Amino acid sequence: MAYGAQPHLAYHQNSVTTATPEGLTLKLYSGCIRFIKLAKKAMDEKNIQEKNTNIQKAQDIIRELMVTLNMDYEISHQLMPLYEYMNHQLMQANIKNDPALLDEVQGMAEDFRETWQQVIKANKLQKQAR
Repeated sequence: MAYGAQPHLAYHQNSVTTATPEGLTLKLYSGCIRFIKLAKKAMDEKNIQEKNTNIQKAQDIIRELMVTLNMDYEISHQLMPLYEYMNHQLMQANIKNDPALLDEVQGMAEDFRETWQQVIKANKLQKQAR
């Protein structure tokens, strides 16, 4: 499929390929949140396949965050068990069909995203001060 036929795909592709590492991490958190919301909606609608697909997409994002952690930094050693927990809770939510587990992981992802947004702002301010 050509991107010219669907401009939103070209825009999305361009936004990913030109994003900074910080921006990509922010996109991952946002994507995880979006897929969890879609999984909750599917759960409410009793659409098992859609729930499963979206939970798996959220898990894929968490795993991507895990494999891209730079373990040279202490914070990475603190994030890894949190990501492992989130992944486990997503798996349990899928098995048990439990929206409360999805709510918990969504809250964690939203906290991470907000913190990451603050880090990006602080880095910009620090660069401007130089």
